[in-house]
Amino acid sequence: MYRISKKIQFAVLVVLFTVPFHIYAQSGEQGLPFTILHTNDEHSHLIPHPAVNFHPEREHSARGGFARLAGAVDFIKQKKAETNEPVLVFSGGDILGGPAFGWFPLMEGMAPELKLFQDIGYDAITIGNHEFDYGADVFAKYLEAAGYPEASSQTVILGTNTRPPPDHPLSQMGIKTHYIKELENGLKVGIFGLLGDDAINKTAEPGPVNFEDPVRSARNAVEQLIQEGADILISVNHSGLYEDRLLAQEIPEIDVIVGGHSHTTLYEPVIEGKTVIVQAGSYLHYLGVLELEWLPAEQRVRVLNNEHDTPFLQPLDHTVPVHEGIREKVEEYTTILNSWVSELTGGIVTDITQPVARSEFAITGGRYQRETAIGNYITDAMKMAAENALGKRVDLAVQANGAIRANITPGKEEWSVGLISFYDLVMASGLGSGADGNPGYPLVSFYLTEREVRRALEVSVLLSGLMDNTYFLQYSGLRKIYDPNRAVVLTIPFADTPIPSSRAVLSAELELDDGTWRPISRNSEELLHVVTDRYIAGFLPMVGEVVPQLSIEFKNEDGEPLALEDAVIMKNGSQLKLWQALLEYTKSHPPGDDGLPVIPAIYQDTSGRQIMVNTLPLWVWPVFGVVLIVMVVVWVVKKRKG
Repeated sequence: MYRISKKIQFAVLVVLFTVPFHIYAQSGEQGLPFTILHTNDEHSHLIPHPAVNFHPEREHSARGGFARLAGAVDFIKQKKAETNEPVLVFSGGDILGGPAFGWFPLMEGMAPELKLFQDIGYDAITIGNHEFDYGADVFAKYLEAAGYPEASSQTVILGTNTRPPPDHPLSQMGIKTHYIKELENGLKVGIFGLLGDDAINKTAEPGPVNFEDPVRSARNAVEQLIQEGADILISVNHSGLYEDRLLAQEIPEIDVIVGGHSHTTLYEPVIEGKTVIVQAGSYLHYLGVLELEWLPAEQRVRVLNNEHDTPFLQPLDHTVPVHEGIREKVEEYTTILNSWVSELTGGIVTDITQPVARSEFAITGGRYQRETAIGNYITDAMKMAAENALGKRVDLAVQANGAIRANITPGKEEWSVGLISFYDLVMASGLGSGADGNPGYPLVSFYLTEREVRRALEVSVLLSGLMDNTYFLQYSGLRKIYDPNRAVVLTIPFADTPIPSSRAVLSAELELDDGTWRPISRNSEELLHVVTDRYIAGFLPMVGEVVPQLSIEFKNEDGEPLALEDAVIMKNGSQLKLWQALLEYTKSHPPGDDGLPVIPAIYQDTSGRQIMVNTLPLWVWPVFGVVLIVMVVVWVVKKRKG
């Protein structure tokens, strides 16, 4: 390891961004050049991560951070200014949520992400689904803390299809459906921003806010921008790559789509017709750089990166010089957060980068419709912490893949090898808040019949297959064998409507105190004690509203209906949060030589809690029956004729 000098850092950026201007100056092109810088799904990553690997003076593997982002943006803007080339800076949304910095919206008058974006010089930011993690009221206060509606003259908040009620504070924050920005070279750029269908479906607490159809809203925005004289149309979306491609097909007039939501790292743009689609991954691993020129005669943009040898993604790693002014502001926010975390943990953690455990391996997830090690670790933590708080046995704990936001990764640098920091631990489970206004979704405790538990297992397999992997559930205290191909009997072709089978789960068993297992019956009314978090509990009954045979009802231990608000687990007079359960479980492991808890080796891999198999599809049996009947009829007819 060695100190990286400012001269070396500067030289790296010069190689990446100085050559293109020389080439362009000699190209003789008559188009109007401009550059788009873009990020998306920043998720409150104010500092580089994994945080435990960061070192202010040595080469390291931690990526991102607002100080580096600001340094890269500032450098590119300065170089472009030498040739009078305009630069636009956009975010594709989900600026909030994730690590502990994402808790700041709950603190009165604090909006660090948005204030820093303004300082860096962002032109526009589209609203993402995680902006509503704490509800529409909190999001409105967050915007107000960042200076809106007045601040929209500096950094526009885009919500083309976001419709708060007229009497809601959010409607007074200056959110724009579209606008035109005239560049220094006279080019009129029409800009709008969408929240896509998938993102809408994953919005946790939208409250009274409605979301209009994205394509219809986009079409209206495009028509208005053209009428207002826009030369170029740019859509800054939080929709995901799949929906962005569909949008480009539906509305070919759009020149550029700056994407977000799917966390897709596009090393090259996707070209759909004449539309250029870009996305820069997530968590500020990269700054997207799109060099363009507008060709008035052809009424289209041309991408210049390849002929300029400019990468479409600039890694925000240790080679990028930090912006000192932004670094100082991030440090100020970090000091405030450290004080708050110390209060929330009762002094157990006084610094967000403080090591809280040691591990020889990463606890990982990411497997499609399958058991994961990170899912096992988090649900085991929920089960243990709930039992400690309630003083009674919990039969099973449940968590969804979509609520598990990151792997738990130990450090790998000379000074951090094997260490897990509080910051990196909480990143896996720090979303949401409770009615107490403190960060983190609270754990909830309720009872379901064995029949309902089997239904919940079916719902997990069904939704993860029909929608996506975020709905797949992880468990502690339970094991199952399942075939996702059996979740649907058939799909009605003309209506594109799937018919659930309720037979995807072939077997399910409950772990007993002595380590043995017993079957969970499809027909039993025996009650089982279940723990999950408030967010997941809100989703579980929703399928039953559409498919009655998959309905469930929360109950108390006497089998009486239980309101979800009454199911929240309390500990020492406060709500027990998911991230607190994770910290408590982590601290409970036996210590190593340095006194830090050591993660057990069982979490290096999965442990056979969910076994996926491939059996005959359910539709085969009716077909087989029909064929058999036909064969019998034919045999009888032939026999009679004989």
